[in-house]
Amino acid sequence: MSSGHSHSIWKKYGYGWVTLCFFLVTLAGHWVFGWFSYVNEQLQHGAPVEVSGYLVQMTRDTLENWQSEFLQLLWQVGGMAFLLYVGSPQSKEGDDRIEAKIDAILTAVEPDKAQKILDEIDAEYEGRHTDPRWTRMAAGGGR
Repeated sequence: MSSGHSHSIWKKYGYGWVTLCFFLVTLAGHWVFGWFSYVNEQLQHGAPVEVSGYLVQMTRDTLENWQSEFLQLLWQVGGMAFLLYVGSPQSKEGDDRIEAKIDAILTAVEPDKAQKILDEIDAEYEGRHTDPRWTRMAAGGGR
């Protein structure tokens, strides 16, 4: 196997595929059972059963459900993921602390080689520091 871990799109995005299946099954169920309810309601009122009336009613009901539930959840999950991606301060506060601890461990274990190793890693991952303490120190030429 190559070092690039080539997984199939089904395995790589398995959670997304399962979520999409749940979404499509429940949406289809909503529309099927909505049809039965619409027909029953129309017959009770002696009104004709028309596909156009059903489509208008179900589209309205679907959009109301999405507005109140789906879009709210979408923002909670999607908004959080977006803010983590663009790098809000809350998304980075743990990384710099962990990095500082690992640097301290490396310095304790390999005091003579630590700075060279850290400089090589920092050069390879330039610009990765987000904590103001480290960016000031990097700008000043050291840790």
